[in-house]
Amino acid sequence: MLFSSVVFLFLFLPAVIFCYYILGKKLGRKFKNIVLLIFSLFFYAYGEPKYLFVMLFSIIVNYILGLFVDKYRKDNTKAKLILALAVIINISIIGYYKYSNFLLENINAVFKTSIIIKDIVMPIGISFFTFQGLSYVIDIYRQNGKVQKNPLNVALYISFFPQLIAGPIVRYETVSEQIDERKETLDDFNYGVERFILGLAKKVLIANTVGLIADEIFNTPISSSSVILAWLGVISYTMQIYFDFSGYSDMAIGLGRMFGFKFLENFDYPYISSSVTEFWRRWHISLGTWFRDYVYIPLGGNRVNRLKHFRNIFIVWFLTGLWHGASWNFIIWGLYYGCILIIEKLFLGKYLKKTWKPIRHIYTMFLVVIGWLFFRVETLRQAFEYLKIMFGFTDHVLINSQAVYYLKEYKYALMISIIVSLPIYPLLKRRFKGSDHSIINNYLKPVVLIGVFALSIMYLINSTFNPFIYFRF
Repeated sequence: MLFSSVVFLFLFLPAVIFCYYILGKKLGRKFKNIVLLIFSLFFYAYGEPKYLFVMLFSIIVNYILGLFVDKYRKDNTKAKLILALAVIINISIIGYYKYSNFLLENINAVFKTSIIIKDIVMPIGISFFTFQGLSYVIDIYRQNGKVQKNPLNVALYISFFPQLIAGPIVRYETVSEQIDERKETLDDFNYGVERFILGLAKKVLIANTVGLIADEIFNTPISSSSVILAWLGVISYTMQIYFDFSGYSDMAIGLGRMFGFKFLENFDYPYISSSVTEFWRRWHISLGTWFRDYVYIPLGGNRVNRLKHFRNIFIVWFLTGLWHGASWNFIIWGLYYGCILIIEKLFLGKYLKKTWKPIRHIYTMFLVVIGWLFFRVETLRQAFEYLKIMFGFTDHVLINSQAVYYLKEYKYALMISIIVSLPIYPLLKRRFKGSDHSIINNYLKPVVLIGVFALSIMYLINSTFNPFIYFRF
């Protein structure tokens, strides 16, 4: 069930809000948590009910292992063995569903074998709920959150519908106290509604529009492309993936706030970055901090010699690429960034700091755009063929009629996507800080939000193009 769907907006969401606030007002916090859990399980089962059992298995296993980690906390050997078992089981779950086919395909290719590959379908959101299950056990081991005696609370943490399908990855230490002791306020609910509407608009009005351009261009035969068309396709995808994923994160954060949960931010205007290192501090923050705290730092982080430090970066970015998908494209994409980050740490970073900021920004966005190409195409061969066209290493013309059409037809959509990716709203907010905002807050903002929401609904009703890129992860 998509957030940007009529079923969710006009049936599911009103129903959960009604049950949570109207019925829950008399029956208390435990009932409210049960309401959220029931609706979250229904939300996940809506598309493919059989995969609900995979998530339930993950919940049960992590709940039991969390209890044992807490029980044997004083026996460090046993606690570490239980923690290792949690890692093995969770990685095995995601490994079977997400990487079995990829592994067997490569074994067959390398050893010329003919192992039969089963048609294993990956449950939606398995990468997200598996990492959250691991986070629960690890945070209990580290004493970064209290162990939950009630299995329903663990189930709610892992399955909570706002962040279940495509993140952000909510770490247990972030919400451990909120499960039992959160407070819902009218201000939080209003903020949640506002954040949800803005996220919906980013997804529906911007991501879907530029995504349509990207899809049509990438589906164009290579022989019919041109240099400008190739660049237009990857730039459109660069905008699509940002507004698609950040829009979803905004909606998830807004929905959580409606029910009293305060999730951490997942994006911080990454396309204004002046280095690739800065870009990855601003992009998909929940995944980056997860790998930092649960993989990079335990390996030694940067508190080791230079060789081991670079090894740690290499491992983290190999895993980051692999996490995104069972494909060499994603692995190369991860290692591509790992190499750039190592180069920046070796020597390039200090030179970048002395360089004019617009040049630094161009450098960063150039590398990011190239990176998204590997993320978008299905094979490495396609990626390299596309790159050759982009840089004029083929006999393709500079510009063709198709490129001219997209530039004329979608010029405003592309310009709006670039403008909205900049932190203009925060700058205006700081500019007018201390001024009287009563007219803006009481009259103008509600009118704008209602208008944006109505426009988003109109687009949804009239359009059949409504993908969510990160659902496949």
